[in-house]
Amino acid sequence: METSYVMEVDGAYRITGSRVSLDSVVCDFLSGLSPESIAENYDTLTLEQVYGAITYYLGHRTEVDALLRRNRAKFDALRLQARAAHPLLYQKLEEGQEVRS
Repeated sequence: METSYVMEVDGAYRITGSRVSLDSVVCDFLSGLSPESIAENYDTLTLEQVYGAITYYLGHRTEVDALLRRNRAKFDALRLQARAAHPLLYQKLEEGQEVRS
């Protein structure tokens, strides 16, 4: 019996049977979280699904790492666009952080 733990949906990888992205599990794994901790963080995932996702990542590391880099670049570009579109908001947020420090 073969089980597929990861599926591609519209160019994004998800854990089969859930809405959790492979990116999320991989980032937690690369940050040093154990599979058990990752499963606890996502109440919709079983420990088996987490291990399956990690196994998929390890077997497709080059491809998934490239995907993570592309997604990070998209996020950074969107963040810069948001800062440019709403400079006063970000100024207030930064001032709020300075007050707490």
